[in-house]
Amino acid sequence: MGTALMQGWLARGLPASSILIQEPALSAETAAVVSQHGIRAEAAYAALDAPPAVIVAAVKPQVMDQVFAPLAKLAGPDTVVLSIAAGRSIASFEKHLAPGIAVVRAMPNTPAAIGRGITGAVGNAHLTAAQKATCDALLSAVGEVVWVRDEGLIDAVTAVSGSGPAYVFLLAECLAEAGRAAGLDAETATALARATVSGAGELLHRSPLDAGTLRQNVTSPGGTTAAALAVLMRDADGLQSLMTDAVLAAKKRGRDLGQ
Repeated sequence: MGTALMQGWLARGLPASSILIQEPALSAETAAVVSQHGIRAEAAYAALDAPPAVIVAAVKPQVMDQVFAPLAKLAGPDTVVLSIAAGRSIASFEKHLAPGIAVVRAMPNTPAAIGRGITGAVGNAHLTAAQKATCDALLSAVGEVVWVRDEGLIDAVTAVSGSGPAYVFLLAECLAEAGRAAGLDAETATALARATVSGAGELLHRSPLDAGTLRQNVTSPGGTTAAALAVLMRDADGLQSLMTDAVLAAKKRGRDLGQ
């Protein structure tokens, strides 16, 4: 995700000289970007000529304390820390920082890799309007950005959009399997399901209409779509009930992991 963000920044014209990477073992993908653009990358920085404007924390949450503790010493009073680590609270960064430093907790999703992600973000009480605008610009390099009013809502953001791509991929899997149950061969069923899910998603992206209206536009009274939707929209065990249960389960798990 960090590399996807960096590629977005470079594509939008951020000078490569503005980026410093701290990483003891670059991935092949990141190493290629670093080499192509001449970006400075070190295993660790003991000191910098000046405090960075932004520190982007983009490592696995399990190693964040180990990585961030020495990195926090590079922050100045005007630095903003931008975390994209799942489940790591703002307080977990503040404990390593001097008082008064701004922290933003953000949750992108995997379509960021193709510039079509969406990120939920929240800042601490020290975040200035200018710092928020900077973080918004950095995050919007890979898609849309939605700011929420308090950190407690980030678990809900994670449950909807952070985990959401997996729900859509599962829909494609289930639709293909249903096609096979209806008599299609596996290759045809998979091709139909994949193109239908991706095409419908693109239509939703481009259309000014909401999802409910688009659904109604496809549904002729008494037709085949209406017959299928009668099953999917059952009150007790329909898709809405399942999706709500799934999102609430993901939200609870996110809260548990953050404790």
